[in-house]
Amino acid sequence: MFIVSTRQMLLNAQKDKYAVPAFNIHNLETIKVVIEAANELKSPVILAATPGTAKFAGRDYLQSIVEVAARNIKVPVAFHLDHHTEFNQIRKSIDLGCKSVMIDASAYAFEENIKLVKEVVDYAHRFDVTVEAELGKLVGQEDDLLVDENNSQLTNPKLAELFVQRTGIDSLAVAIGTVHGLYKSEPKLDYDRLKEIRKLVDIPLVLHGASGVPKESIKKSVELGICKVNIATELKIPFSNAIKRYFKENPDANDPRKYLTPAKEAMKKVVVNKILMCQSNNRA
Repeated sequence: MFIVSTRQMLLNAQKDKYAVPAFNIHNLETIKVVIEAANELKSPVILAATPGTAKFAGRDYLQSIVEVAARNIKVPVAFHLDHHTEFNQIRKSIDLGCKSVMIDASAYAFEENIKLVKEVVDYAHRFDVTVEAELGKLVGQEDDLLVDENNSQLTNPKLAELFVQRTGIDSLAVAIGTVHGLYKSEPKLDYDRLKEIRKLVDIPLVLHGASGVPKESIKKSVELGICKVNIATELKIPFSNAIKRYFKENPDANDPRKYLTPAKEAMKKVVVNKILMCQSNNRA
């Protein structure tokens, strides 16, 4: 196939009550892991890149790798900018062919958030690019974005309704109790808040910080309206642990093809598990 936007992908998920998993990728190996698992399970999939990943790998390199990957499989693939905060960086990726972007201006006051998001929406929609934005603040760290507990803020349902109306975004990331990174204890999600947001907002809703959230909690969130689930930390840990283990067992090893193979296999198990958790398998 070819790279698509997340528009129809998420609307389909919203209609049929499942979620599309968005996996944070970093390079050729992690992209191939996600693509192969999605293709085997016949799942639509979103490859998400943070600003740090775009800087590390190169926006043009990432775009090209995903384009090749998408052509070689039979399921819908979206390449999505995750937690980007600068309009100029988003514009560069759109100009390269990216079809799905997130502008995260949640660190700003409500009116400034709207202003910055609207600027991206006005540019992106000229090229049929979908835009995700966030209202509320998740505790934890995502790339260079750090929010401590004192500055966390759950999404206000009525403000969410107004935010969507005034910005024209295509999907909304909501804060209902998840965090970026690892959990110190089992998260308690605010399902009542999610229900209220779903009543007032008709566009697809996104759950960030899903790494480590129990499967049943994710399934309940999907039943209540979540259409996209972001997974990052839970992929990096098995990938890096497998490499550490390989070098411990093979201290003289130096061939990337050898030590990256078990890393890919370990990460793929998690990707498969998350696709099944989101119930997006056989939805392509």
